[in-house]
Amino acid sequence: MGIAVLLHVLAVVIWVGGMFFAYVALRPVAASQLEPPLRLALWAGVFARFFPWVFVSIAIILATGLWMVFAVFGGFSAVGLYVHLMWWLGIIMMLIFLHVYFAPYKRLRAAVAAEDWPAGGKQLAMIRVMIGINLSLGLLVVAIAAGGRILLN
Repeated sequence: MGIAVLLHVLAVVIWVGGMFFAYVALRPVAASQLEPPLRLALWAGVFARFFPWVFVSIAIILATGLWMVFAVFGGFSAVGLYVHLMWWLGIIMMLIFLHVYFAPYKRLRAAVAAEDWPAGGKQLAMIRVMIGINLSLGLLVVAIAAGGRILLN
């Protein structure tokens, strides 16, 4: 169980921490210092490096989470409300990420390749909103993980 918890937490830290860094630190600096062609190319490159890590993190989170729920605790009927909340919020986050990856990010890459900066800007704005939502949900999941067993049971 210890290894599962360790891998689970590391995967969450990579995903949520990466979103926090991108949204809170990188985004404002890039927006204030880079013109659209450079800014959009930067984000396309950052996402190209970060999103594979998100896919790996999602796989680890799902595998370790389901293993802990079923192999250790005996299924969802045996776990507390806080686990159910983490599960459903995590599923929502994963669906949002998949939408970002297969829709606006795909269009952002195409716009950058075509040097269509207005179209790329629209896609980046959509990605920013979705990452903001996912970051908020991710921080909520971390808070539930840290105190949910005490507060929600």
